[in-house]
Amino acid sequence: MLLVYTHKITPRLKYVFKHICKRILGLNVKFTSKVEDFIAHDSLKMSYAKQPLSNELFIRSHELLFEQGLSDIDISVQQWDNTKGFFAASERSDLPFDIFAASFYLLSRYEEYLPHVKDDYGRFMAKESVAYKHRFLSQPVVDIWAYKLLAVLKNRFPDFDFPTRRYKIQPVIDVPTAYYFRKKGLLRTIGGTFADVGRFRLKQLYQRYLVLMGFKRDPYDTFKWIIARQKQCDFRFMVLFLIGDYSTYDKNISTNKKEFVSLIKSVADYCDVGIKASYFALEDILLLKKEKEKMEGIINTDLKAVRHSFSKLNLPQSYRNLIELEINQDFTMGYIDTLGFRAGTCTPFQFYDLDYETQTPLRINPYHCLDFALLKYQSQLDKEEHLQRLINEVKAVNGTFTPIFHNYTFSDLSRWDGFRSLFNLILESAE
Repeated sequence: MLLVYTHKITPRLKYVFKHICKRILGLNVKFTSKVEDFIAHDSLKMSYAKQPLSNELFIRSHELLFEQGLSDIDISVQQWDNTKGFFAASERSDLPFDIFAASFYLLSRYEEYLPHVKDDYGRFMAKESVAYKHRFLSQPVVDIWAYKLLAVLKNRFPDFDFPTRRYKIQPVIDVPTAYYFRKKGLLRTIGGTFADVGRFRLKQLYQRYLVLMGFKRDPYDTFKWIIARQKQCDFRFMVLFLIGDYSTYDKNISTNKKEFVSLIKSVADYCDVGIKASYFALEDILLLKKEKEKMEGIINTDLKAVRHSFSKLNLPQSYRNLIELEINQDFTMGYIDTLGFRAGTCTPFQFYDLDYETQTPLRINPYHCLDFALLKYQSQLDKEEHLQRLINEVKAVNGTFTPIFHNYTFSDLSRWDGFRSLFNLILESAE
């Protein structure tokens, strides 16, 4: 067990130390403000304060973990070996930066509470983040910093048997539309037909009726392939179905269609299943509750996870709604157009509510790669190279790689050519 001496034990301090020490490094951690208890401890220990007590392992503290609420923080990012750091510490500190305050800043999404420019959907954009501006978005810096702490601990306590963790992957399949042509109802099918004719999409029109007459599989119906790949893995995929009502933004099949309900049940036999919350459920907790209960009625178990449509988050309200409905996992934390680490980590973490200054039961599973973000790379080789680089970053710290693909990503549509092999590349990285 690691004992940490500090002059003031705060919720922020306990939260971030537990993420770095327990979740990343596998070390139990306790805190004390009593010098005599600290001196008497005969195992791992360090002080986190403005000045060291003696010649113990010492990290000089920034004020952030002892504050409440939000303030305008001056962040000066500097090079630190092969990564970056901020909140510089004094020369007496065993690490040149206060990794705990810096990690808290990233994990709590502090910057997303501050004034910033949003995109057309009201989302926080990658280019607004300190990680993007200072070019460390492509690294899980919180995990890298944790391993730098581990190196110092190993040097100070060479006889201690430190635990190790293994690299894992947590694939997510997002299903906003289960079928491209099938089960859309008469009006939507007629509308689609006229749209094909009006825009001279004759090839699509031909394909539409081959599918509708049962001569060809629907292009979005890739579930047999997904289940086949799941059967070959010893970890579970998370499949998130949109089951909200039809709207401008949400166009999935109605759960009144028995075949759609059967599809969800059959996928749930092999994979973990959650919901892709509809666009309007983001701000309407009653709508979200309705979708939650609808899915629980289909899979006959408690809902495990949610991902919000369009990767949109309104902090902190989006997460408070999940907590109120006792939904314990979220898969929305990431950027739709940029590969990387929005919260600076490749380790799932608890949501910290900055307004209430408390750690919540909600586990955030940050994703690092959305299939759409790979489309900007022209060649298959480029896609593979950028994806492999991202995987290597996570592997270097034995973290959890979370990619998000869609069911239609595995279709034969030309836009998604080669994406099955990209998904297989990810699955093979765990072997």
